[in-house]
Amino acid sequence: MLSTTRSKGLERAIASAPLASIPAFLLPAFPAVSSRSFSSSPNRPSQIGRAPLSIPPEVNFTILPPPARKNGRASPIAARPIVHIEGPLGKMSLTIPNFVNLEHDTATRKAYVTIEDREVKKQREMWGTTRAYLQNHILGVSEGHTAILRLVGVGYRATIENTATTVEPEFEGQQFVALKVGYSHPIELPVPKGIKASTPQPTRILLEGCEKEVVLQFAAKIRMWRKPEPYKGKGIFVNGETIKLKAKKIK
Repeated sequence: MLSTTRSKGLERAIASAPLASIPAFLLPAFPAVSSRSFSSSPNRPSQIGRAPLSIPPEVNFTILPPPARKNGRASPIAARPIVHIEGPLGKMSLTIPNFVNLEHDTATRKAYVTIEDREVKKQREMWGTTRAYLQNHILGVSEGHTAILRLVGVGYRATIENTATTVEPEFEGQQFVALKVGYSHPIELPVPKGIKASTPQPTRILLEGCEKEVVLQFAAKIRMWRKPEPYKGKGIFVNGETIKLKAKKIK
């Protein structure tokens, strides 16, 4: 391998004498440098915010304007419209930024999300984010969100208990997920409010709820007790999670 100084010197010599022949063993040391960029295609932003929201017949979609003070001015903190979404599985609300506009067509049962200025980066970022949050809330109160956890390992089991010995209940009727994943002490996790947990099989945990963020957050909390490891493939897997196995270390 040639040093950096010698390489630069040879490059200048080659540039000054383009007709000189170069030995074959030197050619790999001077790869052809292309001036073309990695990708010539232009950036294409996400178009999620443009897609309309379809509201099922059993879902009530209400847009409340920001509350106003007695003098007619709205509070700078509370001067944001609130969207209330209510369905057969529950009700949720979302506070949207001031620059996001919502148009609700009751005839076609569709809602359209727009922003004031598409040239502002912050508004473009929140455009698709707000639309995704609203879509998750509509789907949550109508059909619900689920998370399936698979316990892979010898002796790994999970049960749903009404009482716990290591954790105090936060509200009346709270259930607990009891895990047996190789620890000497019992692992009891309280189920958050609004989440329904069940075990169709001893090695399966089914979480159901109307708020997607809470369901997946609780699934991640369970997964942290035994993360999937790449040598034997054991652990707690969430939904369709997979892991690539590594070769065993041989001394």
